[in-house]
Amino acid sequence: MPLGLRSKKKDKSKDTSTLVEGEAPPARWRGDEAAAGSPPPPRRPIQLVFHTQLAHGSPTGRVEGFASVKELYAKIADAFHIAPAEIMFCTLNTHKIDMDKLLGVQIGLEDFIFAHVKGLKKEVAVFKSEDALGLTITDNGNGCAFIKRIKAGSLIDQIKVICVGDHIESINGKSVVGYRHYDVAKDLKELEKGQTFMLKLIEPMKSFEMIEPRSKGGSFAEGKISRGRETLRLRSKGPATVEEMPSDIEEKATKKVDDLLEMYMGIRDLELAATMVEAGKGKNNPDEFAVALDEALGDFAFPDEFVFDVWGAIGDAMQGRF
Repeated sequence: MPLGLRSKKKDKSKDTSTLVEGEAPPARWRGDEAAAGSPPPPRRPIQLVFHTQLAHGSPTGRVEGFASVKELYAKIADAFHIAPAEIMFCTLNTHKIDMDKLLGVQIGLEDFIFAHVKGLKKEVAVFKSEDALGLTITDNGNGCAFIKRIKAGSLIDQIKVICVGDHIESINGKSVVGYRHYDVAKDLKELEKGQTFMLKLIEPMKSFEMIEPRSKGGSFAEGKISRGRETLRLRSKGPATVEEMPSDIEEKATKKVDDLLEMYMGIRDLELAATMVEAGKGKNNPDEFAVALDEALGDFAFPDEFVFDVWGAIGDAMQGRF
């Protein structure tokens, strides 16, 4: 298992604890001439340990051995004896509902994870007087779509009971639990103008104001791994990997593509944006980019105008034009 994100089953045949004190290890894995040509012993995997709390207040827990967001939520849930489905989203280094600090596809090796769990349920009737509701939807990668942004002055902005961070549980009685954010955004967009629809929402459990967010590089030194600008990158498919943080150029390109996703599709998804940036590297024209994008993300069927704008944004970022 790559990167040692899961613990390996102990092989008792190679357990040095069974050796008598002062006895040398067998030559086959000591590197002696007697073991010439033998493969070196496997390096002991790095165990990445992260500290976590429930955002509304809890003791500090420790999580390790996860390779995806779904597995991370399961580990956090196990640490606090709750169901994984109760976790709505996580923020890094703050207990507040700060959408700029959402846990995405990367976790700094010294980041502290705050898990926001389900709180008060509410049902709201909304009259769709305009085509655009003014909502940006994202999801936690574990079946929970929630509101990431409400546009100032929009229809939803006028309904004060609907808040950033609210989980959308159902639309007009249809459950959208387990839906990806783009499916929820599509259902909201297709609601008929001039009609009233019902939203069932769940807001995050409120934090205790006396809790202070952990400052970067705080006091939790136990088990800390300091490795410069490296981060743990989580993927919806494939293993997690420890990587260097993206360059400033790649970060700018990813943010711009994420903005375009919001503009065209009403969603925010940094993993999707990063995948599109990776697909756009070295593509000399929008046709080449469209082919690469279709190979990587063909299920989305992005409109041509969107593909062209994304290709242009990536090119502008790589050339340092913004």
